Amino acid sequence: MRVVVQRVSAAQVVVDGAAVGSIDHGMLVLVGFTDGDDAAQLRWMADKLGGLRIFEDDQGKMNLSVTEIGGSVLLVPNFTLYADCQKGRRPSFSRAAEPSIATELFNGFCDLLQESGLQIAKGVFGAYMQVSLCNDGPVTFIIDSPK
Repeated sequence: MRVVVQRVSAAQVVVDGAAVGSIDHGMLVLVGFTDGDDAAQLRWMADKLGGLRIFEDDQGKMNLSVTEIGGSVLLVPNFTLYADCQKGRRPSFSRAAEPSIATELFNGFCDLLQESGLQIAKGVFGAYMQVSLCNDGPVTFIIDSPK
């Protein structure tokens, strides 16, 4: 499992001209799955994101989590996170999980984060989405779950 986390002051996902998810201060998280990902990776990543200290405290240090600042998380499924661009000029997506499996994993991941008390919004799996954000910092992290 791979995520790209961006600290944002606002973010939104639009599908077919309608906003399907939006947040103010918090994290935009692009989420990708690969073969072999399972509930263990979901739990690990949910714990990691809930406690990730990427928000500034009173001294300007990254010491606070999204929970501590009362922020939200916008989750966007993104199979292109597992693109292989090493050969040729056209990306290969053979490392991305099959859509039926990835859909189940994405829904399970959203459920885990919501059950942990985080306020979430999400994109639509398999849809053509337009994502807009105001990156706060900019602060961006790429996190891979352990296998």
